[in-house]
Amino acid sequence: MALTGNDNYFEDFEQGQVIQHARGKTMCEQDNVGITLQVLNTAEAHFNEDLMSRSPDGMSAWNQRVQYGGVTISMVIGMTMQDTGENAIAELELDKIRLQAPVFHGDTLYAFTLVLGKEDGDREDAGIVHFKHWGVNQNEQTVFEGERKVLVKRRSHYQ
Repeated sequence: MALTGNDNYFEDFEQGQVIQHARGKTMCEQDNVGITLQVLNTAEAHFNEDLMSRSPDGMSAWNQRVQYGGVTISMVIGMTMQDTGENAIAELELDKIRLQAPVFHGDTLYAFTLVLGKEDGDREDAGIVHFKHWGVNQNEQTVFEGERKVLVKRRSHYQ
């Protein structure tokens, strides 16, 4: 289960450790439409229900709006932050992003993390943790996966 406590310093993460994060998030209208429009994404598949319900161009199998992938990525990584980011000094890398399945309004997402590795950084007070994050929907279908490297505080220097 998720750490959600004071056990998320560099020393606490172990290669091979899997974290099931504590909270899920049901995606609502504001999550998708509001953010899609704020970032000026004009792809109607994200905010035009009428178009998607009668689309002749291959998307009609969904018959509904699909959530903007940037929102899916942000939500899943956001759900991991209480456990992987509270002692972060710097976000170093985001890589190998894959959107595996569509997300729709009303879907509930859950997040997981695998610690891929750890290494000393160029600072005495922190080290680098390499995470693989993934999100699944209520049907346990993977909708997102990606890797992240974070410079994380060492307990010995901050407590």
